[in-house]
Amino acid sequence: MNDSQHRLGVCEVNLVVRHLRLDKITVANKDLILAEIDAIYGIDNVSFDDKSAVLNIAYDASRCHLDGIEEIIRQHGADVAHDWWTHVKEGYYKYVDQNVKDNAAHEPWSCHKVPPGKK
Repeated sequence: MNDSQHRLGVCEVNLVVRHLRLDKITVANKDLILAEIDAIYGIDNVSFDDKSAVLNIAYDASRCHLDGIEEIIRQHGADVAHDWWTHVKEGYYKYVDQNVKDNAAHEPWSCHKVPPGKK
């Protein structure tokens, strides 16, 4: 895939896919949550599996972050599941997202470059 096959604001290099199990999800708040998350700049795809109550999100981690998505979920009366596996995945996702964001802003360095001000 290339960047033209993704939504505006999504760079394939920074694309991550996340799966979070949700609690307290209803038909009414599910549609609101999906619509609001889908409107965030940098979201490539969002879906919900009713059978397993899992929210599937693909987004550019240099533009979006999981904390903002979780905030939207909580605003509508649902929450991320509190089981140990979801908690472990959530921590790992946040760590990787921060790493992607830091690497996207990092300017490459080389010891072979001429120092600034020198010719």
